[in-house]
Amino acid sequence: MKLNSEFFENKPLMAMVHVRALPGTPRNSMGINKILEIAKNEASIYQKAGVDGIIVENMHDVPFIKRVGPEIVAAMTLIGKAIKSAIEIPCGIQILAAANKEALAAALCAGLDFIRAEAYAFAHVADEGIIEACAGELLRYRKAIGANEIAIFADIKKKHSSHAITGDMSIGQTAEAYEFFDADALIVTGNITGDPPKVTDLEDAKNSCNIPVLLGSGMTVENLEKYFSKADGFIVGSYFKKEGYWANEIDEKRLFLFMKRLKELRNSRLKGAYEK
Repeated sequence: MKLNSEFFENKPLMAMVHVRALPGTPRNSMGINKILEIAKNEASIYQKAGVDGIIVENMHDVPFIKRVGPEIVAAMTLIGKAIKSAIEIPCGIQILAAANKEALAAALCAGLDFIRAEAYAFAHVADEGIIEACAGELLRYRKAIGANEIAIFADIKKKHSSHAITGDMSIGQTAEAYEFFDADALIVTGNITGDPPKVTDLEDAKNSCNIPVLLGSGMTVENLEKYFSKADGFIVGSYFKKEGYWANEIDEKRLFLFMKRLKELRNSRLKGAYEK
């Protein structure tokens, strides 16, 4: 079932499972079974901590390429299916770089709930080169393969990219276009992994569309309160790792502290709503 407005009522937190470098990529050093075991264990830790969803991503496959091979799609489908079968919370997938159709196919076969898409509308220059819009083709593909129940969470003005091509368009105008092109939710990020977005960017995006706006990078236990009222949900990866670095193992102390603070803010919000 496609994630609906109820999913976003309590400002859901989705944790990133950064899959170890897959076979065929430059940094690969282990077999698929070991990679799968690590990914499942991370997802289990996150679920026990109380996160609301998981996003599986091949972040260790650097340097990224614009056209991934079938071995990557096969591996990510296998891993996504294994994680989805082992948890009871929503699970999504992103295949880098900008392999949005491949992610959608993997999500359908693995029974996942959503994908995270790059360059949904317009275009930008990323590390991998020029990434062009995909919404029209992607939604037609979703229709053709019977995957309409899989939601699309789309990055706007994506991190690790130059947006000079669309420099004359505000993030709010971009958000309007993404909504017009039927994205299910938007993701606002900072400039790089681990970098929070500008508050004004979140506010501009929120004020310019009527679909959920998620904060996709840079969340910490220290700045959570600052951003809590600004976004409809959060995606966290780096902060949950040792020393706050995305490639490290999960730091369960950091995870516990973040979840504790999130629960406090949620309870305060509910109390305020009740008192009104």
